[in-house]
Amino acid sequence: MNTLRKMRGFTLIEVMVVMVIIGILAAVIVPKIMSRPNEARIVAAKNDIRSIISALKLYRLDNGQYPTQRQGLKALVTKPTSSPVPPDWRSDGYLPRLPIDPWGHPYQYLNPGMHGRVDVFSYGPGGEGHGMKGVIGSWQL
Repeated sequence: MNTLRKMRGFTLIEVMVVMVIIGILAAVIVPKIMSRPNEARIVAAKNDIRSIISALKLYRLDNGQYPTQRQGLKALVTKPTSSPVPPDWRSDGYLPRLPIDPWGHPYQYLNPGMHGRVDVFSYGPGGEGHGMKGVIGSWQL
């Protein structure tokens, strides 16, 4: 009889209570986990923008000015051939390649941007068609 008590399993009520607890935990935790990928993409975009801005500052230190709007961010990877040609452009460039934002779109460059400085930005998760809603830019850093 003692061996029968040791082999006893869980009752249906005990199993149901555990399932309800797991369900409640899942209802609370899953939405928080699901929202994290977008937050991670925003953080990645801000880090990319910081890197691009740093490369632009180095470009300006070497050449006396930022790349023109026409030269764009491509001037950080390959030496511009359009005027003004940078006199002291680094032979290995300022970035190994131009990053693409976490949503698969190229970063945007404005020279002059807001307040007369250069701006680098991503249209964010909505893309270009959503205007400035969701934009992640250098002015926010």
